[in-house]
Order: sequence, then structure tokens, then C-alpha cells
Amino acid sequence: MSLVLHFPSLSSESRIFCKTSPISSRRKNMSASRNPGKTCCGGIFSLGMSALFMWLWIHTSNPKCSIQTLSLRSLSGASNLTAERTLSLTLRLVNPNQLKGIKYDPLNVTVYDFPNKSNVIGNILMPGFYQGYRKKATKPGQGTANTTVALRAVSENRTGVFRVDMVTAVKFKTFYGYSKRHKIRIGADVVVNASGDKVDRKGIRLRSMAPKMGNSCVVLLGALFNFLLFALLDFW
Repeated sequence: MSLVLHFPSLSSESRIFCKTSPISSRRKNMSASRNPGKTCCGGIFSLGMSALFMWLWIHTSNPKCSIQTLSLRSLSGASNLTAERTLSLTLRLVNPNQLKGIKYDPLNVTVYDFPNKSNVIGNILMPGFYQGYRKKATKPGQGTANTTVALRAVSENRTGVFRVDMVTAVKFKTFYGYSKRHKIRIGADVVVNASGDKVDRKGIRLRSMAPKMGNSCVVLLGALFNFLLFALLDFW
């Protein structure tokens, strides 16, 4: 005698429930989370932020310095040789770095009568100071001038060219302390009138012929770019 079992047929609602069971839904969510496009975009964003932070950390720029005012008032008037021989100068210094402060040694400024530095007109020594990142500073200074030398520089056409050089050393402050000391030598030619004042109303940038700091960062940035390129190729 055979035994026959009869099972009721699944209704349409039951079939729909089976198709949308929790197990199948979780599988769909897992497959969506493994979307390679989303993973690639997240990786590109992370690598981009890492590259930006590394560039800000590696890249170092020297401070920018300009002459705002230069005055030797003893050149004006008839009693030039007996007048007050004060040489006044105002510098403006800018720290262009994003994440690094700058600690300056004393600023030693020397003014010459001609661009070829034939004779010294005067010296100005400014105290050192600390400058935060992305900060600007205005530093005035005074010294005693050799009026005889200055008069020869402006005697021909009542205007003259002074050479202004500045020498100092700086240390860059990072999260881990100060870097080693870097020597800075910069200068510029300044045109003065018969009254001993700077003719150009705009600031005159002091520049250096030495190679700029941070050129070695190009090699590091090139290596970082290659690393990011190969990493992106792996994602794709």
C-alpha cells in the first residue's frame, strides 16, 4: 500500500515573500557595498588628501622681504655734513608657508652707495623674532650713515642708486620642532632722490641669486605622483 502525501501549493503572496527573503536582501546589500566604482572614488579621495597634506608638509619656502621705506634726510639742506646722519629703513617680511613658522636670527642690513658695493653708507641691525605661518610683519630700523659717501652717490643728477643687502638665518618650526638653520642673503637696488628718500612708492622686493629652497621637493613630489598613479591603476 503506497502512501501519497499532498502539499498545498504556494500562493502568489508566499512566492513573493520567498523572493524577497532577508537572506536575499542582505546579499544584494553586500553586492552593492562591493561596488568597485564607489571603492575607487573613496580611494582616490583618500589618496588625494594624503598627497595634499604631504605636499604642505614637504614644501618649504623662504620668507619674502621687501623695502617699504628708505630715508636719509641729512642729504637735504645746505648743512649736509653737520645734519643728523640717521639712516631709516622699514622692511616687510611675509611667511608664505602653510604649516611652518619661521624663527629669524637678527637681520643685518647694509646700505652701499652704488650697486657694485664700492663704499658702505651705513648698517642697520634689527632684532630677531618669530613669525607664524601665513603671517606678515613690518620691521623698522635705524642706523648711522656716512653722509659724505651718500652725497657722492647723488651729486651728479640729484638722484642716486643705493644697494641694500640683508643677511640673516632662519629656522622653520614644524610639529616636531625646529629645522636646521638656513642662511639667507638677499638684496635690491633702490633709487633715492636728492632728499634721501626712496623714489618708488611701492615696496621693492629683496631677491637672491642663490637657488630657492625646496627644489629637492620636486623629486619627492614626482615619486609621490608615480605612487598615486600606480595605486589608481590597481583600483581600475
